[in-house]
Amino acid sequence: MKVVVLIAIVLIIAFVVCLLLIKRHYAKRLEVALKRAQKSEQLKSVFIENISRTLRTPLKAVTGFCNKILEEEDEKMQPAQVRKVVTDISNYSKELTEFVMQLYEMSKFEGITPSFTFIEVNLSELMASYRREAMNYTKPDVAVRVSTDLSPHCRGILDTNLMHQLMMHLLKNAAKHVSHGDIFVKYNCERRGLKVSVSYANMGQAEPVEADIFSILENDDALKDSNKSSVLGLAICRAIVDMFGGEFFMESNNDKTTVASFWFPCEMKDIYRDL
Repeated sequence: MKVVVLIAIVLIIAFVVCLLLIKRHYAKRLEVALKRAQKSEQLKSVFIENISRTLRTPLKAVTGFCNKILEEEDEKMQPAQVRKVVTDISNYSKELTEFVMQLYEMSKFEGITPSFTFIEVNLSELMASYRREAMNYTKPDVAVRVSTDLSPHCRGILDTNLMHQLMMHLLKNAAKHVSHGDIFVKYNCERRGLKVSVSYANMGQAEPVEADIFSILENDDALKDSNKSSVLGLAICRAIVDMFGGEFFMESNNDKTTVASFWFPCEMKDIYRDL
């Protein structure tokens, strides 16, 4: 009888300890979530202010140049002058368009972990679609080449929306830096997951990848310089990979080759079928 009572007491103590550990675990998760929510709220006003300042400059420039043409009452403005003004308007319009695209990409990225929609896709076909889309952003003398050791029948289960955003950020970044030559995309199975690398010859150094996307939004010049720099896009890439529970890094080798690589857990099927 004493043994039964002792076992019951031990089980009750173990149960209470388990409850306390579970409570502590979720309390910590709640604390982290609350802190992140508070930080997001604080950054909201900073972000809106940055957007307002960033948009104001090119919009004022476009308005000013348009007024300059409209106020030319005697119509004596020379063709060269008109061309110069129209060119300036076009440049600022492109800057605005690019910035709006950046905002759109950011709108698809949530500050908290989103709900994933995993579907099974053919990786060969998926990478080929990224290659075709990337060719719209490359210069005439640049080619995008995809290679793998996997079977063309290999399938992966992943969130195609986030994967598309991740890949296109990396490929657009590469296209921005390469004036001639090749952009290489290589994907393989590694550590029960998907490993992808985008490499290209680059005369400069790889841009740093921020660990926290929010630290970029606090910078007054981050949004203004987003068209000239890929830092914002790369930070989004890292955030997406972190959501997948993976790893992301970017480096420049001694041969002046820049390599952006990422890995995340991914269930893959028919990896070496018919090879």
